[in-house]
Amino acid sequence: MKILHVETGQHLYGGAKQVAFLLDGLQELGVENVLCAPKNSAIALQTEAKNIPCRTTDSAGDLDWHFFWQARRIMKQEKPDLVHLHSRRGADVLGGIAAKTLGLPCVLSRRVDNREPGWVVKLKYRLYDHIITISRGIQTVLLDEGVAADKISCVHSAVDLALYQHPASREEFRQTFGLPEQVFSIGIIAQLIKRKGHRYLLQIVPELIRRHPDLRILVFGKGPLDAELKLYVQEHDLQNHVIFTGFRDDLERWLGCLDLVVHPADIEGLGVSLLQAAAAGVPIIASRTGGIPEIVRHEQNGLLTAPGDETALLEAISRLVSEPETRHSMRQAAQNIVTEHFSLQHMIEGNYAVYQRVLGT
Repeated sequence: MKILHVETGQHLYGGAKQVAFLLDGLQELGVENVLCAPKNSAIALQTEAKNIPCRTTDSAGDLDWHFFWQARRIMKQEKPDLVHLHSRRGADVLGGIAAKTLGLPCVLSRRVDNREPGWVVKLKYRLYDHIITISRGIQTVLLDEGVAADKISCVHSAVDLALYQHPASREEFRQTFGLPEQVFSIGIIAQLIKRKGHRYLLQIVPELIRRHPDLRILVFGKGPLDAELKLYVQEHDLQNHVIFTGFRDDLERWLGCLDLVVHPADIEGLGVSLLQAAAAGVPIIASRTGGIPEIVRHEQNGLLTAPGDETALLEAISRLVSEPETRHSMRQAAQNIVTEHFSLQHMIEGNYAVYQRVLGT
């Protein structure tokens, strides 16, 4: 079985990280893999270092027809048994059309839960032989939009639990991020984009630090809202309590040192950063939206609040800051949930089963 994987993310987090896990796991099952990715992207460089064939493009999709012709040429040359599209941003549509014109079976991984216009749904999803959703929440969206149930499978994203079992020492954590000795640390781990909801957390920081003066918030990630969010922090004199760390490729060292992770997203397909936090045994407060409740079980490994409800978010954070026994019980529950439902083995075998189904093997 030969699979051509198309992933257009530039950085090795979120969906691209899942593709990297999948490539490694499928290789162990004896599957022949070829990756199609942007030139000099993180996943292309990593894949080439592991001696997995990688064909690069100078476009990442974005409804750029140059990408279509490049992807189609690669598909024609590689002659895979199946094309697996892992990205959107136009690459899902253009990649689907390219596979269709060559008569190649095509599978799409859908990682977001935003709704699409009816005419888009009718035209777009006929391009694919099967759709893999990373959460039941996304699956429900597609079913509501009229995609046939037998054309959809839910295969949860996964996390390597072992990576998060040996965090840095508390002292190294404090020194690295300039934290006081008696700190209560909250992490928000997401791209700096509007739908991740950073603004909801920042707007309640003044009241949070009035109640809990030792509280510090670490903002992990980067994105187009970087300057805007930093300006907000400066204008509201929150610099001593809000720390922007930028993108970190060593999160496994620091996640287990956090007291709490907060994820106040408006929409979220699943949330790989939440899987990472759960693997590290960190209690989570997040929005009740999309696939998040599949990771964050209310009152088990965290708390759920309505998207955009700043009052509920404030009270949830304040409660867990004040309840160390609750946080302790949530830590073990978090790792149990990851082990049972979000293991790498489940994810790899789930994708492989879809390939077999589509190819009739």
